[in-house]
Amino acid sequence: MSTTLRQQVGQLIIAGLEGPELTATERAWLKLIRAGGVILFRRNIEEADQTAWLLREATEIAGAPNFRCVDLEGGLVDRLRDLIAPMPSPAAVFATGKPALFKKHGRLIAQEARGLGFNTVFAPVLDLALPESASVMRSRAVSADPVQVAAYATAFLQGFAAEGVLGCGKHFPGLGGGDLDSHHALPVIARSWEEMWNEDIAPFRALAAQLPMIMVSHASYPQASGSGMPASISPFWITEVLKKKLRYKGLVISDDMEMGGILTQRSMEDAAIEAVAAGTDILEICKSPDLILRAYEALLSEAERSPSFRHRVQQSAGCITRGIEHHAMARMPKQASLRSMQSLVHQIQKLTHQTEAATDQNKD
Repeated sequence: MSTTLRQQVGQLIIAGLEGPELTATERAWLKLIRAGGVILFRRNIEEADQTAWLLREATEIAGAPNFRCVDLEGGLVDRLRDLIAPMPSPAAVFATGKPALFKKHGRLIAQEARGLGFNTVFAPVLDLALPESASVMRSRAVSADPVQVAAYATAFLQGFAAEGVLGCGKHFPGLGGGDLDSHHALPVIARSWEEMWNEDIAPFRALAAQLPMIMVSHASYPQASGSGMPASISPFWITEVLKKKLRYKGLVISDDMEMGGILTQRSMEDAAIEAVAAGTDILEICKSPDLILRAYEALLSEAERSPSFRHRVQQSAGCITRGIEHHAMARMPKQASLRSMQSLVHQIQKLTHQTEAATDQNKD
């Protein structure tokens, strides 16, 4: 089925919503841009059936299969902790040293996401647990050893695959060396190319064939790249390193384009255009309708003006369509199952107990 340029540009955006129900304004702009996906946060999630209906309605308005996304890592980043049960953190599960629990961690996260209608989860974190970022990443990062990070993530992603849920490795090329939170400011990471390639990038290299998506960070790496440009708009990191050097064939997605790590450096319009030109396939814009529409109009105007940029948009839209068709993603449930939710609570609590017991045993 052929698509118009407007539809192709819309496919490049994963949009956030303001609350637990669609407003009239949101229905209008969702229908206009036909976003390639939506992402929900705790502000959007009140009850199981309400969440499933919100995802279904947004998908139907967009008029095409799309990515229904959520951040679910466990621990600090767990949008469903109040709705279902608190999920153990990646660091806590990793501390058990048991790959079977790593896989179970991924499978339970995928099950709770799928049960509500999500088909894409932005996890696992592949950043190294280095001293510089300890106060920022905390329990989100599992190890300073890239081999161990890859081992945890490999088993975790096996759990996702078993449930038909897409995962997303983050935050390329690595936030382990940063001491600032990119939600608020641009981290400047003073690691050499050798350190980045041999350590930070190693988990992404090991998992490149397994990851349907890789998320690029809003951080700069001047010693490694020779530029202070954020990785999220950098042709060096996205095209030269990720796509050519790592030969990554999956979808490249930005971290939230509303974060301070990018909007302190560029306007939304310039950031959106530069990110796509650099090789990004999907822009994540997590809340503001104004910023979503500004990015959409900027991308459309640039695609209408520039044949080369139009080709990039068409290239990414094609990758997105093939990605949706290729992956057997979880389908929308007719309604959220209360029985399955109750079973999940029990299983998550059991994993929490197993994690605590194994961790205590390791300490002894």
